[in-house]
Amino acid sequence: MNNETVELQVSDRETDPVNPLKEGIIQPYAIETKNLTKHFGVFVAVDSINFNVPQGKIFGLLGPNGAGKTTTIKMFTTLMKPTLGTASIAGFDVSMFPAEVRKRIGYVPQMLSADGGLTAYENLVLSARLYGMKKSYRKVRIEDSLNFMSLNDFSNKLVKTYSGGMIRRLELAQAILHRPSVLFLDEPTIGLDPIARRMVWDRLKALNKEYGMTILITTHDMEEADQLCDEIALMLQGKIVAIGSNASLKASVSPDASLDDVFVYYSGGSIEGGGNYRDVRKTRRTANRLG
Repeated sequence: MNNETVELQVSDRETDPVNPLKEGIIQPYAIETKNLTKHFGVFVAVDSINFNVPQGKIFGLLGPNGAGKTTTIKMFTTLMKPTLGTASIAGFDVSMFPAEVRKRIGYVPQMLSADGGLTAYENLVLSARLYGMKKSYRKVRIEDSLNFMSLNDFSNKLVKTYSGGMIRRLELAQAILHRPSVLFLDEPTIGLDPIARRMVWDRLKALNKEYGMTILITTHDMEEADQLCDEIALMLQGKIVAIGSNASLKASVSPDASLDDVFVYYSGGSIEGGGNYRDVRKTRRTANRLG
């Protein structure tokens, strides 16, 4: 059995969960965690982490491969249940209200999520159906998403002919089609060349500014974190070892420190980080195996 599909019992609930829709509660935080923990047998992948992300912010979860970033994002997106602790997305507990969470999130994983044998338009039609979007406004929403990601001129071309940057923009278009409150991206620019990477950054900034979308990214690209994030948390061996704004974390190391220096200082490690459809698929498969 794949360890990632094993669901363990959540054992630290003290009260019944609150449904914010029924209670009329306005949530100041898009993401909230309390002692969030994930075990795989005796291995602790995520070890009692705590942080909150305010509405409308871009938050970076940084760390070396194997730090627990992908496991954390899978709990946030309801693909895994926590072993202990809690996580709430847009006010909804991920274990108690997974269906409500899924309505309010978009997710772009490390692994390739666009079908190379379909056109961009066909991929988005499939996504719209999966989201349960009404046919009456499906076409307009698809065209808006393609235009926003600068893919409208390529909408009828097979995705397997796309560059890596175009594929990533299509995957973003799929994830934002239903206008989620919170967007999760696991290594959003992995395997991309510098030009494609900056195009993705521009689109993420625009999503945040134009739609007020809260965005959480996992990355070990320090330049990416510096360019995009309002606040970051650094994970190491399942724990959060530092959290704060980019400026405050740099200041905690030295007056002239970079985020590279912050990473090395807190993790004691080194930093690591194009291509066509086949290249992107291979790169992401490798990255996913590494954690």
